[in-house]
Amino acid sequence: MTKLNYVVIIKVIQPKIISQGTETLLRKDFTAMNYRIVADSSADLAIKAINIPTLVSVPLKIITAEAEYVDDASLDTGKMVSALESYKGRSSSSCPNVSDWIEAFGDADIVFCITITSGLSGSYNSASAAKEEYESEHPERKVFVIDSLSTGPEMALIEEKLCRLIEDGLPFEEICASIKAYQKKTGLLFMLESMKNLANNGRVSPIVAKLAGMLGIRVIGKASDVGTLEQLEKSRGETKALPAIIEQMKALGFDGGRVKIAHCMNPEGAEKLKALLESAYPSVEIDVYPCRGLCSFYAERGGLLVGFEKALAN
Repeated sequence: MTKLNYVVIIKVIQPKIISQGTETLLRKDFTAMNYRIVADSSADLAIKAINIPTLVSVPLKIITAEAEYVDDASLDTGKMVSALESYKGRSSSSCPNVSDWIEAFGDADIVFCITITSGLSGSYNSASAAKEEYESEHPERKVFVIDSLSTGPEMALIEEKLCRLIEDGLPFEEICASIKAYQKKTGLLFMLESMKNLANNGRVSPIVAKLAGMLGIRVIGKASDVGTLEQLEKSRGETKALPAIIEQMKALGFDGGRVKIAHCMNPEGAEKLKALLESAYPSVEIDVYPCRGLCSFYAERGGLLVGFEKALAN
């Protein structure tokens, strides 16, 4: 079994092994219907449920003039982050192509496919084209492509919700409708210590990125309703930024639901945020884990991504 960039312990009975490139995942095959959840690698594969269908990760790529980093289980994320910190040229990301998605769909009867926001990547468009081709070749099969309008930990919340709906035995159409409704009840906030990569790929002004780094500013923002990055406020230092994140969560409707905190080489900051949330919401469910390649590219060293459920999510 391929070793991921984080540790997940799962008890498996009568396991089924599915491989996608260098990504090999072990999951319990608990249903007669051949379901599959497929997500691009920005999802970070943060699922911790036991009874879940087969999950396949399709890697994105981070590209510079000096190197190409494939976001699969073999990527040394720390080495990539360090290399990008010293790199001065333009950088970009590349989404999976249609054939990558179709390979990931495999022989599944029903596929739920989750992509990074279409506001940052062409992954959704590529997956949608793959759906059309796959269903054309296999009319008896169904694929539902979900534009997460987000990334990382919010995608993980969607994945876990899909697992619960499948376990409940709901029909395909009802699962699709429930996921659309659930997306309105989740959110993503981010805290960035550096915006160098965002500047290098043209998403923020290089001057703004440089000033933020020099002044020790932490930028707090969110994934907007249309899947773009929206800056909300700035804080001087992490100590002030962490409580500010919680206030922004409250403003967006958080009231103690599930939370996922992904960090880019900042476990201390993630654990501090977790402790603050647990103090304010004793029954909150929080998972903390490291970002993989694509999310590390955007979050950069010290960054945090926080996916959360809003009030009334279930």
